[in-house]
Amino acid sequence: MEEAIRDFHTQFAWEPVVVNAERLKERSKFVVGGMGGSNLAAGLLASLRPQLNIVIHRDYGLPHLSDAKERLWLASSYSGNTEETIDFAKFARKKGYAVATISVGGTLLKFAKKERLPHIVIPNTGIQPRSALGFSVLAIAKLIGREHILRELHRLSTMLKPESLRAKGEKLSRILKGKVPIICASTRNREVAYNWKIKFNETGKIPAFYNVFPELNHNEMTGFDVISATKALSRAFHFVFLTDIADHPKIQKRMSVCKKLYTDRNFSVTEVALKGGSTLERIFSSLLIADWTALHFSRTYGTEAEKVPMVEQFKRLIT
Repeated sequence: MEEAIRDFHTQFAWEPVVVNAERLKERSKFVVGGMGGSNLAAGLLASLRPQLNIVIHRDYGLPHLSDAKERLWLASSYSGNTEETIDFAKFARKKGYAVATISVGGTLLKFAKKERLPHIVIPNTGIQPRSALGFSVLAIAKLIGREHILRELHRLSTMLKPESLRAKGEKLSRILKGKVPIICASTRNREVAYNWKIKFNETGKIPAFYNVFPELNHNEMTGFDVISATKALSRAFHFVFLTDIADHPKIQKRMSVCKKLYTDRNFSVTEVALKGGSTLERIFSSLLIADWTALHFSRTYGTEAEKVPMVEQFKRLIT
């Protein structure tokens, strides 16, 4: 896991190749079906470029869309064996929709080859899906035909400096030791906060949750307006605010005021600013801090950082 984090930036030097590219027509609307780490990149891309009109699907079957035939349906499964994603791909194909796939192999790749679907084979470097975020986002950008986004992503191979962010992650893990993190961000950075949560869950093997401004100011926040009878329920939480100078000024004010309300009630709040020369650099630098934090959680608590044995056990029990 440490090597995957340290070398993460090198993923952005990869040049994805579309097999059966002649069958890939230009589209302006998309659906990406995938689960877990295999669909984290799609969410980031959708929030980064809302105008792309990407629908994220994390379930069996298909979302009900009135313009379904106008869209490209991307099935993304790192292993190629995720049953929900295979169901998504086969169902979309049966409906006669335009389907493309992303995987390192497995059943999904066999299906793509059999049906002569446009597809990209991600390098099989042995890392976990959540660690292959660079490969995944490049593959999606390639299939949706956005060369300008690909160029921006490729620049991250030299812009990102994973090792320089290690100390920040280790420091944050010490601050959060013994606490349950709640990651809070703006709505525009929802997928960044979600990625932080996933890394803490899967790498650190700890409970972690997330929410976004301004919605949390209308509901979740009130759950921490403690009185003596409820104080014990909230004692374990520590808030991590992901701040961003690009956020709406009113969101920045909401974060500041909310932090004061929490600290006045003796809750701990730590701010982690998204920093970098571009939006992409800010996002992926932030996620590298999350990676280092999660890895240090694993070492602190003595958990297994890379594999997800409970997920594997669950898969065996449902088959």
